Amino acid sequence: MKRYPSTIMATCVVPWTESYELDEERFRVCIRRHLTGLTDNLYIFGTAGEGYAVSDRQFDQVARLFWNEMQAGDGRALLGVISLSLSTIVERIELGRDIGYREFQLSFPSWSPLSDTEVSAFFRDTCDRFPDCKFLHYNSTAAKRRLTGDDYARLAAAHPNLVAVKTGGSRDHDEIVAMLTKAPELQFFLSGPSYAAVRDDVECGWLISAGATNHAAARRLFAARGDELRAMAGGLDRILEALFTSVGEGTWVDAVYDKVHAPDFPLRLLPPYTAGTEEMFARFRELMPAGWLLDAG
Repeated sequence: MKRYPSTIMATCVVPWTESYELDEERFRVCIRRHLTGLTDNLYIFGTAGEGYAVSDRQFDQVARLFWNEMQAGDGRALLGVISLSLSTIVERIELGRDIGYREFQLSFPSWSPLSDTEVSAFFRDTCDRFPDCKFLHYNSTAAKRRLTGDDYARLAAAHPNLVAVKTGGSRDHDEIVAMLTKAPELQFFLSGPSYAAVRDDVECGWLISAGATNHAAARRLFAARGDELRAMAGGLDRILEALFTSVGEGTWVDAVYDKVHAPDFPLRLLPPYTAGTEEMFARFRELMPAGWLLDAG
């Protein structure tokens, strides 16, 4: 039995003002829009939302606002934690627990790839330290160490509160299938192409990104199976093609999907990171495939 439900999992991007302070009202609107139109399973502080770049003050401020909005909207709140320091990761989990969170997204420190011994220590000092919490691992190439099916089989057996994995960015079908079959108790959240390729055969969740441009279409895709699912997933590929044609694959585009819904949503990221420009975004809108640009509700 899976340790975590199969859902659409979406992020809430953090809007920053020109002085790089949290734009609280725009952030509240973003959270409420996703809750009412897309999914009740939302997280903050992955790559989108710059979990890697916020100060302790910003982390506390954003985490508290997100928790309060998610409680008011009866949502399931997942708090991402990213740092080069394991001590900081533990402290931020403790802060999140004090606020009320019991579900966390973990990312490896990314200064250098973790060895097998270091991977074991990382999960021991997070999962085992907080047995009343549930943990999702973000299996990201940005962390320099990408885990395999064998890794997750071992870790799932050792840590019963490791419940899910978010693994985007890979189109290696064999790699995806190995993770799903070797650690079947974990819920895997896959990006569009991988999700569409395996969903007819295996339970999994959808890690939405490009699909967030149209909430109604995203809900239809999540409910679809067979040829309908694969056809709709092709639309996601065309969205990504339009995006990378507009801004380039090396450009951070964390806020672009929220900006489709709210034209005044800022693209800016915390320094020193740079985002796409307004001109790039306008080009992206022009290239969007039919059926995905406007949200029908």
